[in-house]
Amino acid sequence: MYPEELVMPMKAELTDKGFQDLRTPEEVANALKKEGTTLLMVNSVCGCAAGAARPGVIFSLTGDKKPDNLTTVFAGFDTDAVAEARRFLAPFPPSSPCVALFKDGELVHMLERHHIEGNPAGAIAANLQAAYDEYC
Repeated sequence: MYPEELVMPMKAELTDKGFQDLRTPEEVANALKKEGTTLLMVNSVCGCAAGAARPGVIFSLTGDKKPDNLTTVFAGFDTDAVAEARRFLAPFPPSSPCVALFKDGELVHMLERHHIEGNPAGAIAANLQAAYDEYC
């Protein structure tokens, strides 16, 4: 478990942009079952989360189309919430960071860690914006 003083600034990068911080399994289940589109980022302390995933996710929201709901859980901190989120991300294996788009409670788009590592934030944003164009 990561210390709170390390995690909170990384959480704030998303929550300051309107993401709902899901801290319990119940919050995760309720959020991911909502009608409409919901973006979920499994946040992380790793370098690819800081350098590409969080900036890419934030930049992806600058286009015309965007998800109805923005949510996040933090791997290595909100353990029970992350476990519940990963239940919804099946059949994809656990991955952090990762970004998923749900439509009416169904997983429709997934970016795993291996899609994030080594890619710039702009590529992450473009991938997500293409998914928003299709599903939002």
